[in-house]
Amino acid sequence: MNTLFDKIWDKHVVQIVKDGPTQLYIDRLYCHEVTSPQAFEGLRERSLKVFRPDHVFAMPDHNVPTHDQDKQIEDPIGRKQVDTLDKNCEEFGITEFKMNTKDNGIIHVVGPEKGLSLPGMTIVCGDSHTSTHGAVGAIAFGIGTSEVEMVLASQCILQQKPMSMRININGHLKSGVTAKDVALYLMSKLTTSGATGYFVEYSGDVVKDMSMDGRLTLCNLSIEMGARGGFVAPDEKTFEFLKDREYAPKGEDWNRAVAYWKTLQSGSDAVFDKELNFNGENIEPRITYGTNPGMGIDINGFIPTLNMISENEQTSFKKALNYMGFQPGEKLLGHPVDYVFLGACTNGRIEDFRAFSSIVKGKHKDPGITAWLVPGSWLVDEQIRKEGLDKILETAGFKIRQPGCSACLAMNDDKIPSGKYAVSTSNRNFEGRQGPGSRTILASPYVAAAAAITGKITDPRTLLTDK
Repeated sequence: MNTLFDKIWDKHVVQIVKDGPTQLYIDRLYCHEVTSPQAFEGLRERSLKVFRPDHVFAMPDHNVPTHDQDKQIEDPIGRKQVDTLDKNCEEFGITEFKMNTKDNGIIHVVGPEKGLSLPGMTIVCGDSHTSTHGAVGAIAFGIGTSEVEMVLASQCILQQKPMSMRININGHLKSGVTAKDVALYLMSKLTTSGATGYFVEYSGDVVKDMSMDGRLTLCNLSIEMGARGGFVAPDEKTFEFLKDREYAPKGEDWNRAVAYWKTLQSGSDAVFDKELNFNGENIEPRITYGTNPGMGIDINGFIPTLNMISENEQTSFKKALNYMGFQPGEKLLGHPVDYVFLGACTNGRIEDFRAFSSIVKGKHKDPGITAWLVPGSWLVDEQIRKEGLDKILETAGFKIRQPGCSACLAMNDDKIPSGKYAVSTSNRNFEGRQGPGSRTILASPYVAAAAAITGKITDPRTLLTDK
């Protein structure tokens, strides 16, 4: 029997080019302000319209400031990109969730929460972390700007079919261990190229037990293992999450949709090109020490020593440690940090704010820490206030910023200064990713909260009241 990936992919094949790629139909295209301008300009140059504008949704997120959003964007490049997206969407008849509206946020947070991302879909966006949407049981992957133009013009894309991989994570996670820790653990085991050429299906008890927010985090980070994307077969949690969402089917259409979605499973006899098994009980809270997401350790662990690194990787290993200001064999627990960032399409959802709040409740932010807490959407912001988390955070000395990509990638005002250490819930720790010379330590919301309270890398389990 075919894998779930085969089922969805084959259903969307328009034609297969002999000795070439597959022409694949795309159900949903998301656009943001950074990778779409040239695509729209290409349509103009060829006098083309958007083929199916009702299948395309857009919003600015990368360049959006996380304060004073009612004022003009100060950065001229960012302002021009956001203004250009507004004009392109108006000209080509595309639905845009604009700044200063309740619908705005990070595109990979808003898509699922509005029910725009649905099981069985093919979803693309000019952004590598489009794999996030795989959590609902969709084939979702990032594409380049020329491919954005292709989808705008034809609602199709030319793609080589990836190989299939299943990662089974069984057992149960310990207290204080999150989906982010699972992803960082997998990256350290597979490396950042270990899933290159594959589309990953996540399975096993740990994945079944995960909330939808957790699955969105896990799928978000698939690309950091080199995978084309990652997804989870839809189940009752998926259906419950999507029911009554704004763009989800309603009434009889919902019943028919769920009946189909229940068929979206890999069969017991499905054959994968590669299958890996892990035990969730082996996973501890994680942090990174280097300049790619695969360079990670248990929070109580040690940076590898040189004799643990293969000879052909030692040069890049030493370069990464030199950039970070760390030493081989060093333990990072207790290392002082300067900034804490909660947010991004990786960890900017309500569950992440609940986790952060559970650590800081009744405590107070370390005076030496600058903390940026950024919801992934205005709906998340609304939920934070509805649950009273804003009061807990404000009492503890934190301020909630306005939604946007924020300090994930330094394309807006939220930049980590050179040489400063940031414990960040985002997805990448490349050199300069969060600002020129910035030093990023990737972690879960629990670890970020613990660092914000203590001013140093701290095992969050020492602060959890339910441990």
